Amino acid sequence: MPLEATLDTSTDLRPIVIAGGSGFLGISLANHLARLGQPVVILSRNVPRIDGNWTHVAWDGRRPGPWSNCLEGAAGVVNLAGRTVDCIKTPAHRDEILRSRIESTRALGQAMRTLSDPPPVWVQMGTAHIYGDPAVSRCDESSAFGTGFAPMVGQAWEEEFASAKLADQRGVVLRTSFVIGKDRGVGGGALARLAMLTRWGLGGKIGSGHQGISWIHEADMNRLFLKALTDSSMSGAYIASSPNPVPQVEFMRGLREAVRMPIGLPAFRWMVQIGAPWLLNTDPELALLGRYVIPRRLLNDGFSFQFPEVNPALADLLA
Repeated sequence: MPLEATLDTSTDLRPIVIAGGSGFLGISLANHLARLGQPVVILSRNVPRIDGNWTHVAWDGRRPGPWSNCLEGAAGVVNLAGRTVDCIKTPAHRDEILRSRIESTRALGQAMRTLSDPPPVWVQMGTAHIYGDPAVSRCDESSAFGTGFAPMVGQAWEEEFASAKLADQRGVVLRTSFVIGKDRGVGGGALARLAMLTRWGLGGKIGSGHQGISWIHEADMNRLFLKALTDSSMSGAYIASSPNPVPQVEFMRGLREAVRMPIGLPAFRWMVQIGAPWLLNTDPELALLGRYVIPRRLLNDGFSFQFPEVNPALADLLA
């Protein structure tokens, strides 16, 4: 039986609330749920850049307010709120990255404590970067956390969620890797930028090329969100990633094949350290470091990935 069959919209038309849902991942999930006939509320600071079959409610992401009413009687809430990490990590940006995640999670928890009928399930975005950047180790849910800024943010985010979640609310944390998806004009999709550079002939080895790229196709990510919302057996932290992470050099080879560009000039480490902040306004470590994560709990539960291999996934999105 397909996973989508578990969503019975004929008997339950209560909405799913997507907090921080105006970006690439939120719009993808909102479209997926809407196609299944599920009412959707997008809770975000800004109105989504594209129209869709959903309702938008404005919030500040920091404290409860009139927006809290959209959670009353909702079937579930998915929290994606958080400033993008695709930026230069200045002290101000680091502060925004941490605060945007902690404050939005805390605000949702405070809001739900004022409701008579809060959502029974809360699906919380997390990050696979919580495991740091081990060079060759393959990490699963039982692995030790890493050190540094990104793992610290990941741990603080999950700790805040544990405090914010209601005692009788089923909570699921999805430690998400690099979500690859189509560019829908809403920003936030890093694959579109990589594809552009690859079409310019710049999609070659970066640094050593051995850094791990853990990835997941947006179709599988949306199916996983739906499973977390509807499967009462899911609880706690899960790695949300394809079971087949690859080295950066292999990922770029697949990307070149998908866009039919035979040439991919390499970029040495020093070139990325100069070019990333000056030309792309981003952190060079996003390209130079990486990790290999395995979704052990999902595999043990029998979750079937529609796109388990990177080349068919990239071809589906970019061919």
